[in-house]
Formats: sequence, C-alpha cells, structure tokens
Amino acid sequence: MALVEMVMPKMGESIMEGTVLTWLKQEGDTIEADESVLEVATDKVDTEVPAIHAGVLKEILVKEGDVVAVGAPIARIETEASAGGDTTPAVEATKATTASEKPAEATSNNQAVVLEKPSGDRFYSPLVMNIAREEGISMSELERVPGTGREDRVTKKDILAYVKNRPQGGVAAAPTQTQTAPSAPAQSAPKQMPVSISGEDEIIEMDRMRKMIAERMVDSKRISPHVTSFVEADVSNVVAWRNKVKNGFMEREGEPITFTPIFIEAIVKAIKDYPMINIQVDGSRIIKKKDINIGLAVALPSGNLIVPVIHRADQYNLTGLTKKVNALAKKARENKLTPDDLQGGTFTVSNVGSFGNVMGTPIIMQPQVAIMALGAVVKKPAVIETPSGDAIAIRHKMFLSHSYDHRVVDGSLGGMVVRRVADYLEKFDLKQTL
Repeated sequence: MALVEMVMPKMGESIMEGTVLTWLKQEGDTIEADESVLEVATDKVDTEVPAIHAGVLKEILVKEGDVVAVGAPIARIETEASAGGDTTPAVEATKATTASEKPAEATSNNQAVVLEKPSGDRFYSPLVMNIAREEGISMSELERVPGTGREDRVTKKDILAYVKNRPQGGVAAAPTQTQTAPSAPAQSAPKQMPVSISGEDEIIEMDRMRKMIAERMVDSKRISPHVTSFVEADVSNVVAWRNKVKNGFMEREGEPITFTPIFIEAIVKAIKDYPMINIQVDGSRIIKKKDINIGLAVALPSGNLIVPVIHRADQYNLTGLTKKVNALAKKARENKLTPDDLQGGTFTVSNVGSFGNVMGTPIIMQPQVAIMALGAVVKKPAVIETPSGDAIAIRHKMFLSHSYDHRVVDGSLGGMVVRRVADYLEKFDLKQTL
C-alpha cells in the first residue's frame, strides 16, 4: 500500500486559494479516480474537486470552512502500491510541505499553510490573506490589525506596515502622534445611514456570493466613471427569421435557439469593427486584448448573478454560439461551472429583457471597460420608408444600453459601438441558413 497526499488544485489563473465548503467523502470511504471528494469555493466559483487516485480516504487534513493555499495538502489517500512497491508519488506529493505535518500549523519559516475562517464579518482580500499566511499571522491576530480601507478593511499597505512594526509574538502597538504620517490620507468610508428595524421585519443574512457581488459592484463604480449610451433598434428581421427556423433547429439540434446568441453575434462583429472597446486598463497603460471573450450574465435560482465566458466568441458561427450559450446557462443554473468558465472576459452582455425590462444601466465587470444590456423586444408602431412614401407599421423594437469606462472610452466610441450593433441587427439577413 502507498499513501498519497491530495493537494488543493490550481483552479484557474490568479486563484491562489480556496475555501473548503463540504467534504463529500469521509475518512475510511473508498473513492475512485476522478470521483468528487470535496466542494471548494474560490472568489469566482464553487466547484467539486475530484480525486486523482483511487483508494481509501485515509485522513482529512483540513476542516470545512478552512481557507487553503493552492498546492497545500488537504487529504491523504491510501492506494494500492505498484508491482515494485514504489511509493515515489507519496514522497513527491509532500515535498512542498515537509516542514509541517498538519496544514493548520505554521512551518519553521513562520509560514502558515491554512488560515482559519474569520470569526466576524470583516472582509479580507486574497492578497492580504496571502501576506498574513506568509508571515505566520493568525486570523485572531489579523482581526486586530487596524485597517484604513473602506469599512475598516485591511489594505495591502496596512498589512505591510503592520509586518514592518510587528512586535515579537503580538499585535503592533497603535501608531503614536510622533510616528510618521502616511504620505496620503486614507479615503474615509462613506457614512452608513442607520437602519430602523421593527419586530415585524425579517433579517436575512447575505450569502457568500451576494457579499462578493456587492463588493465587486461597489469597487467597479469606484474604479470606473460609468457613462451609458442608448440606441433603439428595429429587430423585426431577427424576430421573423428566428420564428422561421426555431422549430427546425429544435428538431435537428435538440435545443432551442434564443435571441441571445443572435445579439452576441452582432456584438462580436461590432467589437471587431471597433477593437478599442475590447481593452483593459493597467495603471496608465491600455491593454488591447487579442481575443474577444464575451461574458454572459446569468441569473441563478438563488437570485444571485454569475457571468460565464464564451472564449474566442468570434470563432463561432451562429449555431456554435447558440450551443455555447445554452451549455453555459445550463451549467450555471446547475452549479457546475468551472473556474475556467468564468475567467478571461473582455466584454459582457446582460439580457435584462429576459425579466421584461425595456432597458438598463449595467455595471462594468472589472477589469473590462464596457458592458451592454439587451432590453425586451416589444411591438411598437413605427414610421417606415416604402417605395410609395412613409407609412406606419407594427415593428419589433428593443433598446440597447452600452455602459463604458469614461477613463478610456469617450462618448463617440461608446456611442458608435452600440449604434453598430443596432445596424447589424437591423440589417439581419432573412435568407441566412444555419
């Protein structure tokens, strides 16, 4: 028999840690290779982690709620030894953590592999948690570190200043008046208005995802000066074409074709026409992205929102986009998205029309610089040009709302992009085939 350590896997770029939500197997259980052993949450998605070896789950090394660094051991699996009795895999798996038998203990160089779950509601960014872990700062000690960020949050500057002045084995004393003042005053948090609560009110705690969404939305509004441009598009050709092909598509492909992939196709074409909308901001630098990766906002049954990404959306035809949209929406609602499904977006689409809304002013997904909301398609009387003169007819209309980061996108570009999307929709080819 051989003992192999199971480690926290890397679940996408920039993800350095995961929170153990639920152990799906218990010590002593027999597990198969690729069988899900535990559920882990990152700052992007909840996902199940499979075993890479078959055997018996001999020992669980971390508890539910623990925050664990990528590459740290989380369990030990007893496997059948090879014919030669080689136990090399078990040895190799422990090389990174030979200084500690238990992940919750600090290593000899004062580095903790696991930080316990915060006891209060104070938020700590992954960067701050990583610095605390590297410096051997326990969660109870971290919770006493003064924060200058919004709502008393500990910033990178706070944690580095604390480490510099940290006394042996305890929390650094509060700065005295004789200490050097910071180079720039910390921005004070907005004053929160008091909330009155009566005995008839229901108090609902935000779940983890809702807290994360709230944090990101506030950050995006703080980072990017939002401007929104609106265009009303005549999508009568799109509606007529979809009504003509939807039954045949369902019979042939076994899934529906909705308006969303048609709208995404038009957005991708407009982005190719105006590539400076497909950018990101890095300090004073503008990063022009080569790939067109479209994020698709999906409402979950819980009421929360998640944004899976269609990578290289310009490489798909309309049939491919339809299948991709349907697949991602299904995975989102079944909580089966992987971290890779949520990464790398360069432009986001939000279909507010699916809720009966005619328009919206969406918030940008950082670090992107633009997002487009698709309003409901409604019938309206409209003036149309005919060979015999102007006439009034019933047309299918919808509003497109384009929010963009005014630091790098001016009104001319932001307005031209949404106008170009409308042009592609209005000129949709009724003879197009799938």
